[in-house]
Amino acid sequence: MRTESPRPLRPLSRTSPPSHQGPLDPIRMRFGAGHPLGWALAAAITALHCATAAVAAPNLPNPIMFVTQVPVPGDFATVGSVFANHMGDVQSAARGGDLWIRYANGTLRNLTAEAGYGNSGQQGANAIAVRDPAIHFSGSKAVFSMVVGAPTQQYQTITRYWQLYEISGFGSGQTVVISRVPGQPIDTNNVEPTYASDGSIIFTSDRPRNGERHLYPQLDEYESTPTNSGLWKLDPASGSLRLLQHAPSGSFRPLVDSFGRIIFTRWDHLQRDQQADAGTYGTFNWASESAQAATQTASEVFPEPRSDTAASYGFRINHFFPWQLNQDGSGEETLNHVGRHELFDYFNQSLRNDPNLVEYIYGSAPPRNNSRSVDNWLQIAEDPTTPGRYFAIDAPEFYTHASGQIISINGSPSTNPDDMLVGYRTPRSTSTFYPGTVPADFSGHYRNPLPLSDGQMVAAWVAEPRGAANEGTRANPVPRYKFRLHSLIADGGGYQRADPNGALTNGISKSVTWWDPDVLVTYNGPLWELSPVEVRARAVPPDTGNLPAEAPEAQAFAAAGVDFQAFQSFLAARGLGVLVSRNVTTRDKADHQQPFNLRVPGGVQTVANAGILYDIRYMQFLQGDQIRGIGGTASPNPGRRVLAQPLHDAAALQWMPTPAAGTPAGAVPIASDGSVAVIVPAQRALAWQSTAANGTPVVRERYWISVKPGEVRACGGCHGVNSIDQAGHAPATNMPVALKNLLDYWRVNADPLFADSFD
Repeated sequence: MRTESPRPLRPLSRTSPPSHQGPLDPIRMRFGAGHPLGWALAAAITALHCATAAVAAPNLPNPIMFVTQVPVPGDFATVGSVFANHMGDVQSAARGGDLWIRYANGTLRNLTAEAGYGNSGQQGANAIAVRDPAIHFSGSKAVFSMVVGAPTQQYQTITRYWQLYEISGFGSGQTVVISRVPGQPIDTNNVEPTYASDGSIIFTSDRPRNGERHLYPQLDEYESTPTNSGLWKLDPASGSLRLLQHAPSGSFRPLVDSFGRIIFTRWDHLQRDQQADAGTYGTFNWASESAQAATQTASEVFPEPRSDTAASYGFRINHFFPWQLNQDGSGEETLNHVGRHELFDYFNQSLRNDPNLVEYIYGSAPPRNNSRSVDNWLQIAEDPTTPGRYFAIDAPEFYTHASGQIISINGSPSTNPDDMLVGYRTPRSTSTFYPGTVPADFSGHYRNPLPLSDGQMVAAWVAEPRGAANEGTRANPVPRYKFRLHSLIADGGGYQRADPNGALTNGISKSVTWWDPDVLVTYNGPLWELSPVEVRARAVPPDTGNLPAEAPEAQAFAAAGVDFQAFQSFLAARGLGVLVSRNVTTRDKADHQQPFNLRVPGGVQTVANAGILYDIRYMQFLQGDQIRGIGGTASPNPGRRVLAQPLHDAAALQWMPTPAAGTPAGAVPIASDGSVAVIVPAQRALAWQSTAANGTPVVRERYWISVKPGEVRACGGCHGVNSIDQAGHAPATNMPVALKNLLDYWRVNADPLFADSFD
């Protein structure tokens, strides 16, 4: 059973060997610490040294671009952490790293130093940290994130943000050119970029969902720690910036796979606020997302409480799953709709008084095809030799700097979730850390897996089995974890391990000093080597999105006499979308953790056995409002957390029938065929639950979902069916009556000028 342990609410102290003068310090002393010629000459010598220093490492098919990072020993909300790793202050991301390239013969080249960025010694105005390189499909340029600047004196605090930069001229013998990507927000942290098929840039950012600064930063649903707000897309040529996907607790490491899908990790944590439950953090609600909103009691309505009640078991969810999204922001779902039933080994049922409902334990009925359980999917990378196979890291949330076990899964678009099989590429023992006895097959901790085009694999690796720690002091930190890039080899036991003779470099060390801000911190030693990417050209994937209506929904549009594309345009112009379910009484055969004998009064029912039969009358929709504050109403902390609130978006409700008396807030009736259709705000996280006539919840959604403006998003039912439902039926294909009814109402009551175009 996976339990939740107490988590720190404040960053751990970031501390890290006594310093000695670096080899370039005399040059800077000669010209003066702030003299540009001193830094330029030092950078030139560094570049010359790195360009001629080769390592006796493995032969690789192509160059490898990677970053170095001054180690940050603490592992809460720092640059190497699982979450809240996007912040640009020097405590979170120590300055002194660089962007590097390693050519196939082992020659190293410091790219940022050549371009005049960064320095050794005292970190100040020219100081940098670098992260997240991604190679363009042409192989001739790359995009990465860099933060520039550090305090120049004691007690000084400065605000610096991670920004996107492009680099070209990194081929052997070429001249490096680095430029900041135009059009990006200048006052937010923009990280983890990747190229879209049309050449625009997809990335994560902590920009508020609607851009309103008083909501900055968005706070996650777990620790109320600053998080990114989801995936964004920027066209540098036009300056067009838009939110693709709203993530209340953050999305991470997007990539565009060979099928054109955006594959990314999302933090799934749709549960009630543990800080509010603790009662000691000054949580409260704002009355709305407005800057002028009044404050209120910290109430919550969804989902069920985290602690057991007389009717239900306490609900807690906390994992990092693989997700997919079309490049236009449509079709957000877990990878191929894989879920906890296919990947987890345990979770509890929702209700206490239904003998049909049981806790999920891997190995109990019904059986599943995948025999290996995994908790988290971090740093996902697609295998270039096998499109649709993805490698990732399963690591604990804290104490290993997001390093752990290398895992894989087969997830091509045509693979049914029932047939998605997990592979353990390193032993299961590498997925956690050990304060005591270390298992015999433990081979270290891994992160940033990079499958290469010739079948080899590279990863950042450290042999350390214990949890992360600072074995020095705050002023002179000695990090326990020292990541180096290694190639992997077979270990003789069916797994892979880091090749002790396969280091990609001889180690890259640096002497740096910085204000933190009251303590002068000195680090002199090896830098972390992270985020490797293979420099090669590859085919441009298809640009996914703009999909036509599926057959059942197309029938509803035809029956209502409404043009699908015109309706989409109407929605898009108003920032709206539509959610459709064809039959919400159907549930996947594997799900015995929420009610599955369901009936619409006077309509369809799907019954698996003679157990309790639930009448469901409404589907209640909830929108993610950023209204939870923390720190007390007198002097609240900056930012707000997302809470689920009954659908109240005025623009969405304007185009739907007025609810009948007794309808729960934010709810729509379920049609006699089990279908549901509702207009919803786009680019905002949404959830939903079916309810009895009196509003009592029956089946709850467990994930947030957002839609793109104009999207008509359809599914077969709640917990969509992989192969067969609880009664042995195939997925629903009925024309959704609820959608036909909604379109009939909309056609008559929408903007007359717009509606006239259908006459």
